[in-house]
Amino acid sequence: MSPRAELLEIVSQLKNLLISYPQIGLEVPGLSRQSVTDTNPGDTSPGDLISLRALIGDCKRCKLSEGRTKLVFGEGAAGARLVFVGEGPGAEEDAAGRPFVGEAGKLLTKIIESGMGLKREDVYICNVVKCRPPKNRDPEGEEIQTCLPFLRQQLGIIKPEVICTLGRIAAQSLLGREFKITQERGNWFSYLGTPLMATFHPAYILRNPSEERQLKRAVWEDVQKIMRKLGLKVRKNE
Repeated sequence: MSPRAELLEIVSQLKNLLISYPQIGLEVPGLSRQSVTDTNPGDTSPGDLISLRALIGDCKRCKLSEGRTKLVFGEGAAGARLVFVGEGPGAEEDAAGRPFVGEAGKLLTKIIESGMGLKREDVYICNVVKCRPPKNRDPEGEEIQTCLPFLRQQLGIIKPEVICTLGRIAAQSLLGREFKITQERGNWFSYLGTPLMATFHPAYILRNPSEERQLKRAVWEDVQKIMRKLGLKVRKNE
């Protein structure tokens, strides 16, 4: 177990211990049971990503928790200028507890490193839902609405200069409306004042090998717009 995972486990155990105090007749001065057990992210304001992850804990807030192996919170630079948001973890991500580590993740990493000239750890990568939907189905509305406040808080803590949503579900979750990825990708939108660019999900490219060249070209066009927005040099030979 990594030091960070150990820290999160200690925080979780401490929280459970504090919750148990009133039950055994002990009180902690200045600490109410409500303040410890409150699980509504809209009523709390964690100041950093570690605190937010601790707040989420061993989440059982929706039925996706029943089939998951590991909760996939997100990873990358806490002060990243660019955040990529997908829809949910796949099988590899569920096993590893990390976002975008499967074949789609390798393609995203290639876009970041070979295309944009950045390191993967320079950006932040996360998903709308933190647990894998069964058989990689689309997350349902209730599941999205349960997890969306945590994504919003991640973005509020990081304060990126640009958000790149990967696929239809991520875009419509943040924009709060139906979204047609084939028609609306490549355009700038706004999420609470932050420029948002929607493009195809890497998994969609891999599922459509007959259109792979065309889809990769479209994604690269979108990525170049992001690079220009961030003031990054666009290499002509990409």
